[in-house]
Amino acid sequence: MADDSRSTDKNAFGSYAAIGDSFTEGVGDPGPDGTYVGWADRFAVLLADQLPEHDDFRYANLAVRGRLLDQIVAEQVPRAKELAPDLVTFCAGGNDIIRPGTDPDDVAERFERAVADLSSAVGTVMVTTGFDTRDVTLLKHLRGKIATYNGHVRAIADRYGCPVLDLWSLKSVQDRRAWDDDRLHLSPEGHTRVALRAAQVLGMPVPADPDQAWPPVPPRGTLEVRKDDIHWAREYLVPWIGRRLRGESSGDHVEAKRPDLMPL
Repeated sequence: MADDSRSTDKNAFGSYAAIGDSFTEGVGDPGPDGTYVGWADRFAVLLADQLPEHDDFRYANLAVRGRLLDQIVAEQVPRAKELAPDLVTFCAGGNDIIRPGTDPDDVAERFERAVADLSSAVGTVMVTTGFDTRDVTLLKHLRGKIATYNGHVRAIADRYGCPVLDLWSLKSVQDRRAWDDDRLHLSPEGHTRVALRAAQVLGMPVPADPDQAWPPVPPRGTLEVRKDDIHWAREYLVPWIGRRLRGESSGDHVEAKRPDLMPL
């Protein structure tokens, strides 16, 4: 695992705002009331636990599923600057990268402008790389493109002193059990492992190793795998393609779940 920890005062983060798309909103990790939880919410709990008084911690989650980078910059970055928290996690560009014809160099240039803007107004900006998609059926052909974008994100982080949440090196999320049935979003356990890794990046103690090996599972037969693939294509792939053809987004008419800095 790459070590992206920075020497950070753990008690300095009294407030945290998360910005991004479905990954940061928490899609794939539903709570008891139907609202998504996700890695950012779980990470916020770990941050709050570092404070002497848990109730002093404030958290906002501005992320909305389906958002492209320019939408995040237009809608969420100004709000994050208004809130001026001690910490912002900024994960964006993934929905741009998976679209045909997009240039990762161009996306990275726009991402860097947003990082510069955020860094001037908030305490710390943590940036996030993309996942290694070599085993993701729908996205494996984009692996090189994602790796190029990740290289830019790391260089930007170096220039602005940003901690890096490196998802590419988090090997445990390459297991099928780390992913939701749609194969595009993390499962609750996958989100939990990302939250633990985010805490590690800041040098915080964590209750479990995010890269802990999964328990073994019995091998699956070819017919069983084939049936699962057919079910996935019918239930998730076809609707996903349909939304793209119609110019629709899963985030249409969706608003941020925590638009203000509030106690947990």
